[in-house]
Amino acid sequence: MIESLFATDATTAELTLTHALLTLFIAIALGAIISLTYMKSQAAYTQNFALTMIVLPVIVAIIILLIGSNIARAFSLAGAFSIIRFRSAPGDPKDIAFVLFTMAAGLACGVGSFGYAVLFTIVLCLLMFFLKAIKFGAKKATQKTLKVTIPENLGYEEAFDELFKKFDIGYELRKVRTTELGSLYELVYEITLGPSANQKQFLDAVRSRNGNLDVTLTMSPTVAEY
Repeated sequence: MIESLFATDATTAELTLTHALLTLFIAIALGAIISLTYMKSQAAYTQNFALTMIVLPVIVAIIILLIGSNIARAFSLAGAFSIIRFRSAPGDPKDIAFVLFTMAAGLACGVGSFGYAVLFTIVLCLLMFFLKAIKFGAKKATQKTLKVTIPENLGYEEAFDELFKKFDIGYELRKVRTTELGSLYELVYEITLGPSANQKQFLDAVRSRNGNLDVTLTMSPTVAEY
């Protein structure tokens, strides 16, 4: 019985109502498992994407069921789907991986490899949880962008060197420009914060040094917007 679950003959199998319903049911179940895995492994996600991961394996499975071993039908469906244009911007690499994951599950269901579809889904979901648990690839230090306004009588080249050393923060001065008719300087640093760095204390020290002028700490080191 177990061997029969892992055995498939896609070229000779005929599409029947029972087989179609079983395929759809398993595809929906696997899509739900993958979607739940995604939601548990992400700090933030959209409902639309979570729902899409349930529906996508079913769509792929239906396409494979309709094609079967009919080459002419495969070319017809390929031509029909070629007119579809997706205009969404590329998302997070992890999201793309989950999309491919759901498509692979639907493909396995469509060709009748139910045992392998379930096996691969369980293994990959467990792998996702394991990688999240060990925080694989997580950075110990984070890079951010610091924009500081200083008065003209404060030398911008060494204005905050002492503070960066005190808080053990790596830094690089990326941009300098004058504002308010030259009476103020605007400095843009790319800084690297360690896991023990206290951001509030650091910003308070910067404000004390620059006379409580504007200080902006951006979550990503993007200087192009300035």
